[in-house]
Amino acid sequence: MQVAAIQMVSSTELDDNLATARGLVDQAARQGAELVVLPEYFCLMGRRDADKLGVREEPGSGPVQDFLARTAREAGVWLVGGTLPLRAGDEQRVRNTTLVYSPNGDCVARYDKIHLFRFDNGRERYDESQVIEAGVEPATFELASRDGRSWRIGLSVCYDLRFPELYRRLAAAGAEVLLVPSAFTHTTGQAHWEVLLRARAIENLAWVIAPAQGGLHANGRRTWGHSMVIEPWGRVAACREEDGAGAVMATLDESRQAEARRQLPALEHRVL
Repeated sequence: MQVAAIQMVSSTELDDNLATARGLVDQAARQGAELVVLPEYFCLMGRRDADKLGVREEPGSGPVQDFLARTAREAGVWLVGGTLPLRAGDEQRVRNTTLVYSPNGDCVARYDKIHLFRFDNGRERYDESQVIEAGVEPATFELASRDGRSWRIGLSVCYDLRFPELYRRLAAAGAEVLLVPSAFTHTTGQAHWEVLLRARAIENLAWVIAPAQGGLHANGRRTWGHSMVIEPWGRVAACREEDGAGAVMATLDESRQAEARRQLPALEHRVL
């Protein structure tokens, strides 16, 4: 199955971001991608964190959700909508939500980011909990590829990557592919992005698809990029080395994964 991890440098303008995303999805579809995954915050990187409140949507209704459904249907792909802000339990916060759309344009899965990023090195300060309400449940979905093969896909977002217990839960639920749409900062990404992605792949003998924001944004934030696809043995199958928007393509080979899990049945050896 051909997959695409989309890299963006999302701006403060929602319509511009949607137009960029549509062009990249269409490009990936023309190149044969069946599964296309957008990065975290693909629809908006506001000047302030609170800007998310201004574009939040009700579950099941809104311009971003309409865009994702229409794009999946018209491009004929499984489309994972990075994250978008959905209404939370109060008026001061949103859920940072991944939605998955089938090639028919139906929303088939939802995941609300569980772990909320906080970082302060004296120069950069981030605290997602100020405007985001954490999710509570892991999520997977079933993807039927064009060759008739069924893939179990596990969902996660960005900072979740630092919590291996989430990915073990996903693997225990049968996940063969792990998605990590992200907006890693340049500082933390340079230090930890690749090693964490490869670790999650190796631990769970799973494919990892990690689209990312990558570049300097209008709000002054610089993101690490390096969108990539990792094989179940931990090798980087594809990576976008430069900043800027683009699509990273790779082919998921089920035989390679089956061989790795047969040769090293670590998932069967779990004790805790």
